[in-house]
Amino acid sequence: MNCVSLKGKKVVLAASRKLEEMSLLVEKQGGVPVVRSLQGTVLLAGDEVELGLRKLITEGADVFIFTTGIGFDTLVNISEKLGVKNQFLQTIEKSDVAARGYKTVAALKKIGVNPLAVDEDGTTAGLIRALNDYDFEGKKVVVQLHGDRVPKLIEFLQCKGAIVEQILPYQHIAPNTETVEMLCKEIIALEVQAVCFTTAIQVRSLFDFAKRNNFKEGIDRAFQQDVLAVAVGKVTAEALREEGVVNYIAPQLERMGAMIIELSQHFKEGKYERSNT
Repeated sequence: MNCVSLKGKKVVLAASRKLEEMSLLVEKQGGVPVVRSLQGTVLLAGDEVELGLRKLITEGADVFIFTTGIGFDTLVNISEKLGVKNQFLQTIEKSDVAARGYKTVAALKKIGVNPLAVDEDGTTAGLIRALNDYDFEGKKVVVQLHGDRVPKLIEFLQCKGAIVEQILPYQHIAPNTETVEMLCKEIIALEVQAVCFTTAIQVRSLFDFAKRNNFKEGIDRAFQQDVLAVAVGKVTAEALREEGVVNYIAPQLERMGAMIIELSQHFKEGKYERSNT
């Protein structure tokens, strides 16, 4: 591969980890890495989750929907610390279970649970399609979140007549305001040529800030024409689409390194078309 595929290109890295590794990859392709972390800080939700778990064990649920493997594992770990792990797992086993993502399915299978519905593509939209024929009318549905809201899933469930409760094993603290504002201005001024997102949270952080601070129109215009959005995988790409970004690329292999290589190849081949994959 041409080692200067990204020559003259400023590439924003919105992640908070593996920044040195990704920066080096960008530099090897001749680009200039620009670190603008949009991830913020992740904290355990604490007492609120403990109360939620105890309530679930006492009241039960008709359906559990788990959206991330790490989120499910965290709930199991918290239940173990509280001394109620067996009761929590028994509550899940008595209920119907749905899952998003292969890591979530793997985590559930470790405890002997085979979900009745699983997405076919790792996205929330795929999970909704898998659940479309299920009768949710009047049923209590517990949705496990992992820092990112899933409004379309919640809306779908409520429209189906479900009584929805959400449990959040992690809480995200917003990223540095100055960092997000700086990035908004850089994107609008076309001072950067690509923005690499590695989680849906990063996408939400940028667009939520843009909406609150009158940057949204300029951000939309830049992403439509001159600045390329790059997603590490399907869930992140789904978040971009939900924010109206259709001009993006994503690697087949959902890894950070593959994302940078995909970006390099994209510019090397002179591509700049819209993607809906």
